[in-house]
Formats: sequence, C-alpha cells, structure tokens
Amino acid sequence: MGLMDRLRGRAGGPWRAVTADVDHLTRWARARTGVEAFVEPRTTVTETTVVLVDKDGEWTRRRVDGPRGARQLGRALRIPVYDVQLVGYPQRMREHDDRQRVLRDRARRRDAQ
Repeated sequence: MGLMDRLRGRAGGPWRAVTADVDHLTRWARARTGVEAFVEPRTTVTETTVVLVDKDGEWTRRRVDGPRGARQLGRALRIPVYDVQLVGYPQRMREHDDRQRVLRDRARRRDAQ
C-alpha cells in the first residue's frame, strides 16, 4: 500500500463511499420532493458519483460505491436511478443552473453599483 492509498484510506481495494457522502445524499433527498438519481461513471480522475436532482432542478453530487452502491442508495431512498450515459441529465437541471447564473450575475451587478 502506497502513501497516497493510505492518505485516501484505501488498501489497494475498490474505493468505498464515505459515510459523510452517503449521509449528505440521504439528508438532501429526504428534504426535497421529486428526487431522481443519475449515476456518473468512474473516470481516470474521479470515482463513481451520483447526482441527485429534485423536481425544481436543484442538484447535488457525491461519490458512491460504484453503480451497485448507487442502486442500493436509490432503493433505500425509494427514488429512481438512471445511468447518465444512457439518459443524459434532465433538462430541469440545466434550467436550474441557468436561473442560478442569472441571479448571480444580477447580484454581482447590484453589488458593483
């Protein structure tokens, strides 16, 4: 086991979702309605993540223990789980980000005056 593995808490095996990430996702989903999960694949830079999106398009992203961990989380929360590579991100998520960008720009302009 190398130094980086020790710092990351890995012993050469697959990454395991940190309790704080799962707790965050659980609290976030329970505080909102119309939540769906979108599993993002592992890349060379990041582990598998899940994006939770509510009915208004607000979203959060955290690491999970692979696609299987995302499905288990979905079952525990009783929310649908989708593979983002197959279905893409929901339009309401993009619309939410666009609204937030407009609000930030307005606030910046107002603060600059």
